[in-house]
Amino acid sequence: MRSSSAEMEEPAGRTTISATPNQSDLYGRVARRKPVLSKRHMTACLEFAKLHLKDFEENDSIADTIPTVKHGGGSIMLWGCFSAAGTGRLVRNEVRVNAARYREVLEEKLLQSALNLRLWQQFTFQHDYDPKHTAKTMREWLQDKPLTDISVTGL
Repeated sequence: MRSSSAEMEEPAGRTTISATPNQSDLYGRVARRKPVLSKRHMTACLEFAKLHLKDFEENDSIADTIPTVKHGGGSIMLWGCFSAAGTGRLVRNEVRVNAARYREVLEEKLLQSALNLRLWQQFTFQHDYDPKHTAKTMREWLQDKPLTDISVTGL
């Protein structure tokens, strides 16, 4: 291929050279290697399967299974923070979080985490436009605190 392209004074790239056989329905594939099974092997496998088929049916009893539910089953609400200096506190909320509970978590854990990580007032607080984040009480609380607040869309 390269010699014919050199004769025509046209440089042929690697992709052009490898694509040419494909255009002629010639594909470079190799058959998958499999172990050779003789007729004796196939018969032995079939006999083994027939012999042990009932073993699987007997072992599949209801007493041995644990029922699962695909949808539902509860939820968990966590709040946490992190920075380049490390990870902060992690809070598990047992109840549904509203603006008042969210403010409590921030008062107790956000500012304490900033102190523990030695960030003092040199950090940016980032959250999305969830209703509890944008409530009037939260906006007022954030304005009173000496921190930079960024609201992020699309989280």
